[in-house]
Amino acid sequence: MVPWRRHRVQRVVLMDVIDLVDTRTMETRLLEQFVAVAAERTVTRAAERLWAAQSTVSAGIASLERSLGVRLFDRTGRRLVLTAAGEDLLPHARAVLGSLERMRDLATVDDADLRGRVRLGIFTSMDVVDLTGVLRRFRRRHPLVAVELMTSPSGTTGLVQDLVAGRLDLAYTGLPSVPPGVVVEPLRELPFRVYTAADHPLAARKSVSLAELAGEPFVDTAHGFGNRLILDAAFERLGLRRRVVAEMNDMPAVIRFASAGLGVGVVPDPGVRYDGAVLELEDEVEPLRIGLAMRSDTEPNRATRTLARDVVAARVG
Repeated sequence: MVPWRRHRVQRVVLMDVIDLVDTRTMETRLLEQFVAVAAERTVTRAAERLWAAQSTVSAGIASLERSLGVRLFDRTGRRLVLTAAGEDLLPHARAVLGSLERMRDLATVDDADLRGRVRLGIFTSMDVVDLTGVLRRFRRRHPLVAVELMTSPSGTTGLVQDLVAGRLDLAYTGLPSVPPGVVVEPLRELPFRVYTAADHPLAARKSVSLAELAGEPFVDTAHGFGNRLILDAAFERLGLRRRVVAEMNDMPAVIRFASAGLGVGVVPDPGVRYDGAVLELEDEVEPLRIGLAMRSDTEPNRATRTLARDVVAARVG
C-alpha cells in the first residue's frame, strides 16, 4: 500500500523523475501519459491523444505514482485535477520530455531520418494552402514522421485552445488576436461577402450595408469561428443587432443554406460554388486573416519546424 502524501514535492522526488527516465521507452511513456492527463483532465481524452487504451494510461499513472510515492491527481466529478505534488512535478516532466525531443533532433543528421509526430489543426472545408500537396511531398521526404490532422467543433477558437494546451503542435487560426505565447505566420486574407438566394429582394443589387441586412434572418458559423467573431464585432461597433436562425460548422454550409433561402450569409469568400446571388459588403469589415499558429513559449521539434516551413512556403501570393 503506497503511503499517499499531500505535500510540496521535495528535491528527492524531482530526482526520482530524472532517474525514472533512463532512455527506456516505457519509462518515457509514463511521463507522456502524466503530461497528457494533466492537459486533458480525463483519462479518456488523454488516451485518445496518445492513441492508447484507457486502461494503459490509467495503469501508467498508477505506476508513476507508485514510483514517486505521491498522488498526482485527485478526482473531482468526472475530471482529474492535479494535486500539489502533481503541480510541482508537471513542469519538470515537460522539461524532461522536451530535452529528450531535442536530443533526438540533434542526433538526426539526414532529413530522411527525421522522426517524430506533428499534430496539425486544420479547417476541413477550406483550402488555405494546397495542404494535400504539402503533406504528400513532406511524407515522401520524411517517411518516419507521423502527421496527425485534427479539427475542432468550435472552429479556430478551439484549435488555438488545443494548441495552447499542448494537444496540437501547429494550427490554422483566423482569430483577430491570439493568446500570449502564440505566434502566427500569415497565409491568406479573405474578404467578407453577402450571399442570398437568387430570388431574394436584394439579389439584383451589387452591394449592401450591414444596416440594410440587420432585419434579415442570418445563417452563420457557430460561435468560436474567427469570421463569426469579426462580424459580431462589426455589428456591435455599428450599434446593430441581428437574428441568427441557423449556425453551421463551416462556411461553405453557410453559403449553401443562404443560397437556398434560409437566410442571408455574410462570410469570407471560401472559393466554393454557390447557386444564389453574391453581393459586395459596403461596410469596412476586416478580412478574415488566416495564419499558421505555433507556440513560442516552447521549442518545437525539428519535424514541427520543417512542416511549418513547408506550409508557409505553399501560401499563394
